[in-house]
Amino acid sequence: MKNYLPLILALCLVKLAVHMAGNHNYDFMRDELLHLSAGHHPAWGYFEFPPFIGWVARVSILFFDHSLTGMRLFATLAGVVIVVLCCMMAVELGGKKWAVFLAGVCALSFLPYYRNHFLFQPVAFDQMFWALGFYFILRFVNTQRNVYLLCTGITAGFGLMNKYTFMVWIAGILFALLFHEKARMYRNKWLYIAGAAAFLIFLPNMIWQYQHDIPFLLHMKQLAKTQLDKKDVFEFAIEQAFSPVTLLMSLGGLYFVMRQPRWRFLGIAFVTMFFLMWVLRSKSYYFFAAYPPMFAAGAVWLERIFQKRPYWNLAPALLLLAMVIPWMPYLIPILPVEKFIQYSHEKPDAEGHYKFTSDYADMFGWKEQVALADSIYNTLSPEDQQKCIFWAENYGEAGAIRIIGNREPVCRHGSFWTWGPGPLSGEIAISIGNEPDVVDRVYEEHQLIRIIKHPYAIEEENNIPVYLCRKPKIKLKEIWPTLEKQVFE
Repeated sequence: MKNYLPLILALCLVKLAVHMAGNHNYDFMRDELLHLSAGHHPAWGYFEFPPFIGWVARVSILFFDHSLTGMRLFATLAGVVIVVLCCMMAVELGGKKWAVFLAGVCALSFLPYYRNHFLFQPVAFDQMFWALGFYFILRFVNTQRNVYLLCTGITAGFGLMNKYTFMVWIAGILFALLFHEKARMYRNKWLYIAGAAAFLIFLPNMIWQYQHDIPFLLHMKQLAKTQLDKKDVFEFAIEQAFSPVTLLMSLGGLYFVMRQPRWRFLGIAFVTMFFLMWVLRSKSYYFFAAYPPMFAAGAVWLERIFQKRPYWNLAPALLLLAMVIPWMPYLIPILPVEKFIQYSHEKPDAEGHYKFTSDYADMFGWKEQVALADSIYNTLSPEDQQKCIFWAENYGEAGAIRIIGNREPVCRHGSFWTWGPGPLSGEIAISIGNEPDVVDRVYEEHQLIRIIKHPYAIEEENNIPVYLCRKPKIKLKEIWPTLEKQVFE
């Protein structure tokens, strides 16, 4: 393994350099604002996700405050770890120098990973924990050292604390191990010790869910209603071909491990996880976490095919890299927005609005919202400022107030509801995004200050009304508990 360290380091530096070129561009994406806001409220759980992303956000705030680049560095580092694990799994599967190289290139060339490892979201860490779990279980099979089973259990515990979909990884592995050496591993007490370790790590979040009436179910119900039930039955499978060359590599890897009795369980687990996610109508990018062991296996497969002509391994490597380069500006904002518009040949509609992808569009408009809210606040007398709250309609606007404006917002959306209406009376409110009928139900007096528009922002954040409100009709602290069932509406 030591012989391959310079090669692995070089691959990691390429990954890091590409991301550093784009991580500082544009602005916070909507979900990033929520995740970083969670760092100001450390807990064992949140309404939308398990606690791991909040812990990482807390560390990010301690080291980098609200730095965009500092925050995104953590997701990028998770991506770098995945590159390392792909290379290490290639070695575990019997690969040599060229297999290590190709496995790393696969991780570098898988198009979705650039978006996944650019944004500060649980998905980057989910993919890291899946890859780490695969590595530890593979290492156990190769060495029979029980410490790697324990490491697998610890990884599973933290994986669940990051994203509940890690349960699919656990189910896939446990099912696959039934076919490995006649289920011999099920007679190893360390498998159950590993399971106990995972359970103990995950237990605080289970308790938190119980104490808060299991908001996970409410969130899943809303996701199913607004997103998952609308997906075409074949969409999940079709979107796996978004990066076709790496898909071929992974299918080659699947073919390779299925022909190796020792490692066949990896292929069974991969297929099981695929069908579980398909049946559950998961988002397609959830399954991208399962590819690293297949990348590694595919690299070993090609290395063996080209063993008499080793330099032929450069051909698939160059093809992989050539496929990713033209797509790079669409995946990471390495270009300033004006140059990206030229590169992508985007044209504005009749109202001057550009139709960016949702992730890019969700990075614009927040600064303008906060700047307007601040300007209104600064016109108030010191006495009125002591009574004024920043009332946001959704978690994106609330997150912008918290992270960009550095103020505590009042918002009933998602986890912001759990953080309460705050200590201020709310006799005066600056309302961001709330519709006129909502504002009228809460305040007697409300003055429309401006309708915010932004040519690059997502449609949901265009035509945003901003009001200055006075004379509340209701007391927020009294009605706040009744809003719990509406947090995802």
